[in-house]
This record gives sequence, C-alpha cells and structure tokens, in this order.
Amino acid sequence: MSLIADFRLAVRNLRRNTRRTLVATVTVACGIVAFLLAGGFIAWIFEQMRESAIHSQFGHLQIVRPAYFEKGIADPYAFLLPDASEAQKTIETMPGFRSLSPRLSFSGLSSHGETTIPFVGEGIDPVRDRPVSTHVNIESGRDLAAADENAVLLGEGLARSLGAKVGDDVVLLVTSATGSPGAVEVKVAGVFSTSSQEYDDTALRLPLKVARKLVKVAGATSWVVVLDKTGSTDASRRYLASRLPASSFEIVPWTALADFYNKTVVLFSKQVNVVKILIGIIIVLTISNTQMMSVLERTTEIGTSLAIGVRRNTLMRMFVIEGLLVGVGGGILGVLLGGILAEGISAVGIPMPPPPGMARGFLGEILITPGLAVEGLALAVITTLLASLLPAWKAGRMNIVDALRHNQ
Repeated sequence: MSLIADFRLAVRNLRRNTRRTLVATVTVACGIVAFLLAGGFIAWIFEQMRESAIHSQFGHLQIVRPAYFEKGIADPYAFLLPDASEAQKTIETMPGFRSLSPRLSFSGLSSHGETTIPFVGEGIDPVRDRPVSTHVNIESGRDLAAADENAVLLGEGLARSLGAKVGDDVVLLVTSATGSPGAVEVKVAGVFSTSSQEYDDTALRLPLKVARKLVKVAGATSWVVVLDKTGSTDASRRYLASRLPASSFEIVPWTALADFYNKTVVLFSKQVNVVKILIGIIIVLTISNTQMMSVLERTTEIGTSLAIGVRRNTLMRMFVIEGLLVGVGGGILGVLLGGILAEGISAVGIPMPPPPGMARGFLGEILITPGLAVEGLALAVITTLLASLLPAWKAGRMNIVDALRHNQ
C-alpha cells in the first residue's frame, strides 16, 4: 500500500509541471528512437548477410568427411561422400529438414578465345540445389536446368575477366582424380552474382554429372543441408551428431564457414554499443538536470515533509519513482515512434553504396526485432533510474532548517 501511494504521489508531482515532464519524456523517447533506428539498420544488415551467405554458398549445415576443410583443399577427391547412402536418409528425415544438395568442388583453368583464367568450380544438381541457392541472382541468361546438361554458370567477375557472354563456348581444364588432365567444352547458360564479389570473381557452377565425368569421380565432396528456419541450426547439428558416426561424417554449421559475416557482426555490434553508451549518457545528463531543477523548486516542500516526520528514504524513493515513470513513459513512446519510423523508412528504402566485398549497392531497411525493442525500453528505464539517484540523494540529505528558510 505504501508503494502504491508513492507511485500516486509521484504521478501528481510529475503533473505539477507538465511542460518539464513532457520535455523529459520526449528527450528519453528521442534517444530511444535514435537507438532503435541505428540498431534496427544494423540488425537488418545482419539478417540479409546471414541469409545471403546461407542461400548462396554455405547452406545451414554442410556434411563432409572429417578434416575436409583442413586438408581437402589440397586433395578434395580423397574426402568424397557416397552418391547415395543411409546417412542421406537419416538427414532427410530429421525435424525441420527442407533440402539436401550434393556438391562436388574442383578447380582448374577456364579458357575463352585467347584468355585463360583460374576458377573454383562446384558441381551441383540444379533441381536439388534450387532451395539452397535462392540468393544466387541470374544476371543474364538462365539457370542450369538438369544435372547432365552440357552447360555452365559463370560468376559475374569470372565472365567479365574471360570476356564470355551467354551462348559462348568455354573450355574447362582440370586435373582429374587419377592425376590425368581432363577437359570439357561447355556453353555458357547464364551469368550469376551473389553478395560476395570475391566469390563471383572466381566461381563457376557445372551440372553434377558433367563435373563428375570431368574429374572422373563418383560422389560429392559435401552435402549442403537447408532447414526450415535458421534458428534451428544448432539443434539440427546436435540431432545429426547423435545419429551419424563421427568417424565418417563431420557436421559443420554455416557460422563456422562464414568468416566475413562473423567479423562484420563483431565490428558492427561494438559500434551499436558505442551508440548505446552515448545515448545513455545524454539521457542521464538531461534527466539528472531536470530532476535537480525539480528538487530546487521543491526545497521548502521537502523541508516541510522532513519536519512533519517523513523519512529521508521515503523522499529519496519518491524521486527515484518519478525518474522511473519518466523512463517507462519515454521508453514506450520511443519504441512506438521508432516502430512507426522504421516502417516508413523501410517502405522508402535507404540507398546505400556498394560495401567492401560487394559489386552493387542496395536499398537498406530497418528491422526492429522484439529483442531490440526490449533493449531500448531497458535502456530508457536504467538510464532514468541512474539519473534520478543524485537528485534523490540531494533531496534526502537536505538540512531541515535550511530547507524551510529557502524562500525567505
């Protein structure tokens, strides 16, 4: 009952100077809006980078032979997975499974006319790989149609370096699994791009059966698994780890392969934390100054309260509650305004230049997640509570006689 009374009294005290309370609330709200817009833009970038990396190169999980990523670059054909096995059936029946695409990695030289360029190739089954490669954009021509089609997809940078266009013939020269040279002439079906310019500069995609014939192997170097939800990656990895023998299979999540994404998250997260600290400092200084003015204006009132027996702790608690109410009100208002502004800005888009490692600019958006909204509300409440401590302490430590004589 005492706490309820304190809250009622704090609300009345805030209503005594509506303009100052409104300014303080709006100040908190503006700080939260700034935090949400900055954090929401970064959250959108993280989501787009994550989904682009998953649905253009890595999938959610990759099943490979043990030590393939450590030693397989030098000799990928020593780490081949079978073309069909019981392990594939186990993967395809797990909860949340969407698609499994076998891939065969190889490298060699590509030639067109007088130009010869090194490449890194992937043999794919176009039908089974389609759910995996939703973020592979066909810039010209068409996608591969069948696993035995005598055609190739060239990365945008590789096609530009070769001077090859859709419909041109390109010769691929590799060293096969037996050590003998292998060559094939294929027609350029299309040119693709992804979010990684470095990948596009060297990559090509070949139908799986053509790739196997070229390097003289059967099977695949990896099975790329796509799930219904990115958030279930860790649970699915644990599920498969308990059912596939560790001596024969290694289950690698996309986070272990997306090095650029991981470094970007660390960098941008630190920048958002700096923004959060700066906004917190501004709120603390503003609300502390507002509360201090309130204490000075109510000095005689505070002296009277102490003289009639009100405890100092009660006075301090009342000022802290006033700060808390301003923080809650400003936080809720900031979250609502931030959500409205985020929707409006996202509908228009934020024109962005090409970032490092990308060939094209993009239209940015703002993604305010529930976690970010809670974080913004918590920032408002914590900073206003901190800002109220010094004014509350000053009010609670006033000398009664000096306080009563303040306006005389």
